[in-house]
Amino acid sequence: MDERLSAILDFLALADRLKHVQRAARTRHAGEDRAENSAEHAWHVALIAVLLAEEVTPRPDLARVLAMIAVHDLVEIEAGDTFAFDEAGLLTQAERERAAARRLFGTLPADLAARLSALWEEFEAGESAEARFAMGCDRLQGFAQQVGCGAPAWAEVGLTRARSLRRMQPAIDLGPPFAPMIEALYARAMALGLLRP
Repeated sequence: MDERLSAILDFLALADRLKHVQRAARTRHAGEDRAENSAEHAWHVALIAVLLAEEVTPRPDLARVLAMIAVHDLVEIEAGDTFAFDEAGLLTQAERERAAARRLFGTLPADLAARLSALWEEFEAGESAEARFAMGCDRLQGFAQQVGCGAPAWAEVGLTRARSLRRMQPAIDLGPPFAPMIEALYARAMALGLLRP
């Protein structure tokens, strides 16, 4: 096997570590309650994108969206997952993740490193229609996961609806289908007492 394919195999083994990065959200099923991991999160975000891609106008380039989603959290292998409402962690998140992106993607052949870096940067910048759609799917998944698990992480920080809205507003601003789905989740969260008024 040549060096290029060997490097790709090595990167895939490295990327497998994403399955061991725990998130603040929980997953519950059939009596099992455990932390969601970042790989599960990325899969769920991808599924949301597949389901909603034809619900938005204009339709995004789904292949590009899915590529961004596959790459967007790989930096957490080294930088860890930063909970959206961890004020101290958010102060260093961008720097930690940028350094992790350089190290991780730098293990690939140059053309693949450049491609993955560009996808990660595009997602982070949130300027293209595909990046905004991917971000909307990402925010929707995280919010729905917290509502679905009873939001113990929100309870720990005493999360209010107003503070939550600052994070969710960019996804809401995308309009349908994000806005009505997120509003339905807010109604459920408030009815269950998961957010402080």
